[in-house]
Amino acid sequence: MSGTSLDGLDIAACKFNYNKQWNYQIIKALTIKYPDELKHELSDAFYSGDQQLTQLDDKYGNYIGTQLQEFILGLPEIPELICSHGHTVFHRPADGITIQIGSGKRIHELVNIPVVNNFRQQDVLLGGQGAPLVPLGDEILFSNYDCCINLGGFSNISWKSANKRLACDMSPCNILLNSIASKLNLAFDKNGEISRSGTLIEELYIKWNQIEFFNKKAPKSLGREWFENHYLNDLSESRFEPNDLLFTATEHVAEQISKFILTIGTENANYLFTGGGAHNIYLMERLSHYFGQKLNPSEDYQLIDFKEAIVFAFLGLLRILGKINVLSSVTGAVKDHSAGDIWT
Repeated sequence: MSGTSLDGLDIAACKFNYNKQWNYQIIKALTIKYPDELKHELSDAFYSGDQQLTQLDDKYGNYIGTQLQEFILGLPEIPELICSHGHTVFHRPADGITIQIGSGKRIHELVNIPVVNNFRQQDVLLGGQGAPLVPLGDEILFSNYDCCINLGGFSNISWKSANKRLACDMSPCNILLNSIASKLNLAFDKNGEISRSGTLIEELYIKWNQIEFFNKKAPKSLGREWFENHYLNDLSESRFEPNDLLFTATEHVAEQISKFILTIGTENANYLFTGGGAHNIYLMERLSHYFGQKLNPSEDYQLIDFKEAIVFAFLGLLRILGKINVLSSVTGAVKDHSAGDIWT
């Protein structure tokens, strides 16, 4: 799993068992920080032409396969299946486009284990958003929670309504906060300490909160294109101090998340918070303020950091079993389906 924040490659070795219901166990999990050169290539892939993208698809698949070879050596047994989300370069479902690079063919050649990848494209071709896909895992593996909220590059949520699993993206999250932190040559604002020291930039706060996306109903999803169109020019303004930008961005993110959740009527629910943003103490404090109750991330740190990797492992397992792994109620596709390319 590689997220929009480009923190690194998440690898989770999971074991799944079925006895009246599905259960999972994490055998081993780690995040491998990207080499600077690869991180820059993945970040710049958004601006690449077809030939460059094809080359990077193969190069990144080779990187994933090579890292897996070493990771597998430390496992008690050889995995039966590799499930790779890859790295999202483009996500424009309205134009019928979503591209995740990291060649499944190349991964399979290196590890010689069946591979499932390219989970999103089929859904977009069926008229769906291609995202979020994690809600089916929420429905089956984390059904003891009313709402599952991921604070990743973008914030997203899944919840149950009238016996239907619904989900959508809600706002930018770490993609916005980390972009501002990079102005200080930092990968991220640890615990939100710099955000806490800032003051509100009212003109940006008002402008960002008026972005049309926030008034749309689910299903809806976000991509880097949307983020750059709506935020990048503002972040490049030299008259704004980074700590004030971080304060304003944190307030904006917290307000939009809470506003959406209050809109769908799931306040006072049993929440599961995961993703890198769940480590941001100040962001969690601001969310608690807007929710009117103390909110805490999962007590399981492995779950915070590797929930999406766990779920994509599970989606790949369902795919290889020929079972539904994408819900049309979540993505807006014409039907539920089983998505992913299989390499054997």
